[in-house]
Formats: sequence, C-alpha cells, structure tokens
Amino acid sequence: MTGRLLILGCGYTGSAVARRVLAAGPVQGQRVIATVRSEESASPLRAEFPAPRFTLLVAPTLDAGIGEHVTPDTHVVIAFPPDGATDARIAPALAAARAITYVSSTGVYGGRTGKIDADTPLPDPPSARSLRILDAERAYRAVGASVLRCPGIYGAKRGLHMRILRGEHRIPGDGSRTLSRIHVEDLASFILAAGSTRGETYVIGDREPARHIDVVRWVCEEYGVPLPGSVPWEEVHETLRADRCVDASFAIEKLGVELLFPTYREGMKRD
Repeated sequence: MTGRLLILGCGYTGSAVARRVLAAGPVQGQRVIATVRSEESASPLRAEFPAPRFTLLVAPTLDAGIGEHVTPDTHVVIAFPPDGATDARIAPALAAARAITYVSSTGVYGGRTGKIDADTPLPDPPSARSLRILDAERAYRAVGASVLRCPGIYGAKRGLHMRILRGEHRIPGDGSRTLSRIHVEDLASFILAAGSTRGETYVIGDREPARHIDVVRWVCEEYGVPLPGSVPWEEVHETLRADRCVDASFAIEKLGVELLFPTYREGMKRD
C-alpha cells in the first residue's frame, strides 16, 4: 500500500514495522516517518534505514505539533507505552489520518485468568496499570483508531529463550500458569493489516498459549542448557504472574494474517 506510515515510538516493535514496509521497495512501499526520544536511539536506525524513504524525528516528548506529519493518506502507528499524559495530548492531532493503530496490551485484563478473547470483560475496578492503558486506548479510539491488545512480545534475540540462555531467568512458582506471546514479526503483520480498519479492537497472539514450565523445558532441550531454578510467584514481575490463554483466532481470521511463527517452537528454535 502506498502512502505515508507515521510510527510514533520506533523501538523494538516500531522498527520491525518500518523494516517490513521498507523491504517492499520504493515502488510498492510507503514512505516512513518515525519518532524516537533520543539521539542514542536514532543512530542505529539511521544506519539501518536509508533516506529518502525513511525520515527520523528525534523528539524527547511528543505534542500536537506531530499533526503536521499527518495527511489523509497516513497510517499512524502508536508503539510507545502510555505515560498518562502524551496520549491524550497528541491524539486529536492524528484525527486526519487514513488509519490509526494503537499497540496496546493484554495487561488491560489485569488479574483475569483463563481464556482471553475479544468478548472477555475487563476487570472492574481496573488496576492502576490497566487504567493507564485503557485511558490511552480511549484517547486514540476517540479519533478512529483500531486497538491491538497483544501479549508478551519476543523475537529472534529477545524474549524468554534469551533470558534462559543468559542465565537470567527463574521459573515463577511451579511454572503451571499459562503464557501467551506474539513474535514481533507477526505483530508487524497485524499492525499493517489493521491499517485497513477503523475503530476496532482486536486481541492478538500466536496460536499456542502454553504453560510456563512447558516452554522453559522445550527451550532448555532445544539449546542444551540446564533447567533454571524457581522463585516464589510474588518475587517475579507482574507480567510473569499472569495466567492468560489468549485466543487470537478472531483477529487472525478477520485481519487475514498468516503467522510466520504460529507457536513458540518456530519463534524460539535454535538457528
């Protein structure tokens, strides 16, 4: 699709989207404008992505001025975490865009356990973290955005398997709680597909949520490393305490996304 792609927050996810679009070539591909917060973040992006199809804006904070880069053929992608202020400040300036996609989180479901899909009710009352994410969703949805609620994001050099290989991972409790995840390349596919929608909310992920211990055991066997020790549930980050089985089948079908990494086995396999 031709036009302009504006990526607000060109970090791990944003750069995967930019990489996908720029790889399409100058005829079929879009022009990409992206923001980062520091020159330190900008340097590797400038080295990887060529001008003139890629323009990088270094902006420690974003404000309504970002609207000058929004045209009727722009797909805006918001890929930075909510801070309680920026989203409400910039959302109105994006209203003229052809499409807006907000990368949200299944963290909005807080302590909900078991199956999570588009029909799962939100917790009432929400946690402070959930409320911050929901406020951002509302700000962007008010100007026509579609929302992608995604679980933990991983990739070839980032994620649970890499923490295990570095000796940094500890199994939460007995490892019996269910993990859901999405490979960053598949997340990029969902983001670009969402550019054809307005005002929708999708719960996304891969096709095989699995118990934490089962994923860890598979990684250890695949890479020939010992099983890490365990720690009490209360000592791990809240994202590792979740017990959610994300069902992304509706989003996969509706958006027509073909997953490159349908399970953790494809995404975490040894090269």
